[in-house]
Amino acid sequence: MKVLLSIKPKYAQQIFDGYKRYEYRRSLFKKEGVKHILVYASSPIKRIIGEFEILNIIYDDIEKLWEKTKVYSGISKSAFFTYFSNKDKGYAIEIGRITKYENPIILDKHYGITPPQSFAYISQ
Repeated sequence: MKVLLSIKPKYAQQIFDGYKRYEYRRSLFKKEGVKHILVYASSPIKRIIGEFEILNIIYDDIEKLWEKTKVYSGISKSAFFTYFSNKDKGYAIEIGRITKYENPIILDKHYGITPPQSFAYISQ
């Protein structure tokens, strides 16, 4: 099983450039067995541009999460803490092997769904 995440194009590109090695989330999918993340680059791209393997998921206090992941966060400290405002804990998905698609996928045509606000499960 895979999970589809909507990610801003700037951060999606950083993932495929190898610069961003953690994807942050305020909440996370609950089903077990998720091994891969499909990356949906939001507007203006509006396509699934690739996927990555999940190496690890870190759940920790926000301060500790930043200290553990800041070197490869791909975002500024202020953006990190703004994203997690009003949260005591958060998730960092550690990015493993990445695959960038040669031909990005149009979400609704291929899967028949609209872009998720947070995530969507994809059975393949």
